[in-house]
Amino acid sequence: MIKFENVNKVWPNGVHALKDVNLEIAEGEFVAVIGLSGAGKTTLLRTINKMNTINSGTINITVNEKNKAGKVEQVSYLVNKLSGRKLRRLRTKIGLMSQDYNNIGQQTVLKNVLNARVAKMGFWQSLIGWFTKKDKIIALSSLEKLHILDRAYIRAENLSGGQQQRIALARTLAQKPQLIIADEPVSALDPILANQVMNDFKRINEEEKIIVIMNIHHVELALKYATRIVGVKAGEIVFDGKAKDVTPEILKDIYGETYEKTE
Repeated sequence: MIKFENVNKVWPNGVHALKDVNLEIAEGEFVAVIGLSGAGKTTLLRTINKMNTINSGTINITVNEKNKAGKVEQVSYLVNKLSGRKLRRLRTKIGLMSQDYNNIGQQTVLKNVLNARVAKMGFWQSLIGWFTKKDKIIALSSLEKLHILDRAYIRAENLSGGQQQRIALARTLAQKPQLIIADEPVSALDPILANQVMNDFKRINEEEKIIVIMNIHHVELALKYATRIVGVKAGEIVFDGKAKDVTPEILKDIYGETYEKTE
C-alpha cells in the first residue's frame, strides 16, 4: 500500500534528513521505525501524509475506495504531487497519533471520539455538532474495542494517561483509517501502561488489518510488538527486516557502538 522510491528530504539549513529512501509497506503490517534522535524517523513518517514535503523521489499510496457504483476498488495516490481536495481526501484514510493525546479535557470521552467524524460531515452538521446515529455507533464501537466503553460519558480530563492514549486511539479508529501513523505514542507512559497501549496497537493491527507505522524509542517494545523493524541512521535505512531477526549487532549498527551502555 505504501511505496517510497529514492526519497530525499533536505531542510532549508542544508541538513539531509532522508537520503535515497526505498521502502515498501504492505497491507496489514505493523512496522516500528527505530533509531537515534535526529536520525530522520519522524521526518519519514510525516512524509506519508505530506506534513513534510520531499525534495525528490516519489511516495505512492494505494488505498481502497468506493466508486460511484458503490464497488470497492484500489486507488493510487502520488503523495508528493497531491494538494487541495485530493490531499485532504487521502488524509481522511490516514490516522495520525502522537505522544500528545490531543483530547479535549472538558468533553466526554464519547465526544472526543466523535470529533473524528467531523471531517465526514456536512458544513451545517459540523457547525452545530450534530452527529448521526451511524457516527455514534462507530464511536461507541471504537471505545468497546479499546475496552473503555464504560468511560464513554466521563470527562476525558478525569482519566489516566493510558486511558487518555486509548481515547486517542479510539478516535483514530472512528476515523475508519486504512493506515495509522504513530509518532512516539507511548513515550510519556510508564512501562506497564506502555505495554498495555502497545498491545492495543497490535490487536487493532491484527483484528482490523490496519497498517501501523510507529516511530518508537523503546527498542524492547518495538521488538516485542511489531512484526517488522526499520532502522534509520542519519537519514538512511540501515536495516529492514523481521523483528525476530534483529540481533545485538544490528542494533549496534543502528545506534552505534555505545548501544549496550546507553540502553
